[in-house]
Amino acid sequence: MNPLTGPRAVAALTWNEAAARIGEDAILLQPMGSIEQHGPHLPLATDQLIATGVADAVMEEFGDARDVWLLPPLVYTKSNEHAWAPGTVWLSDATMRSVIDDIARSVTTLRARKLVFLNGHGGNSSLLAVACREAHLDHGLLTFLTHPYVAADQGGGSPPEELGMGIHGGLDETSMLLHLHPDLVDMALAARSVPESLAPHRHVRFGGPVSFGWSSRDLSPGGVIGDPVGATAERGKALFEAAVAFLGEALAEIAAFELPEAPR
Repeated sequence: MNPLTGPRAVAALTWNEAAARIGEDAILLQPMGSIEQHGPHLPLATDQLIATGVADAVMEEFGDARDVWLLPPLVYTKSNEHAWAPGTVWLSDATMRSVIDDIARSVTTLRARKLVFLNGHGGNSSLLAVACREAHLDHGLLTFLTHPYVAADQGGGSPPEELGMGIHGGLDETSMLLHLHPDLVDMALAARSVPESLAPHRHVRFGGPVSFGWSSRDLSPGGVIGDPVGATAERGKALFEAAVAFLGEALAEIAAFELPEAPR
């Protein structure tokens, strides 16, 4: 589904069509990715391609049933952990927060009360969690944050060969791109780069209870944090289908969701 012209694309409607067709029970879906380095073997748009790919499939399979409407994707986001790499385009945290607040304020002109951020870039997650609460408090929306998959540094899984630290340009992301856009992947340049010195740590490590500030350059000279060498399109297809199925279930719960004491 084209996010600008598809049958459930908000941007394809006139203003009076949007007012008439997007009802109180509708869900607004905001895909978000990034433009940032993903090592020498993946394109800058990796996170964006995954987020929009999953959003397209979710809309095709569940859009009508869940009354979901697709907002245009947000491409530039908070990616300054990769700011050292040519081609990375990023927003500051203050700009990003303002953009999210402006989006939330703008969609209140519609009757829809539920706004879902589908975030393909882990560097956005903490900021988006704050933004969801603020958008609810400031604009009265029911806001939700979900991901095509949860990265290892945020409590998700990571293949054993990545020692729990495959968070960027590794096995799973590379596999997803091999499934979605194999023409944009150069496996001849894929190389393992796992911060093995962190592996023995019980607490201060990716996915551990003690987080730490970092730049990708701190952890990998080529920008990869993981092991993409064994990536396959078959693995990517399974990951992609699991993401779509998960989001379909999540949207069913979101459609029925109400805060226990939510004001009307």
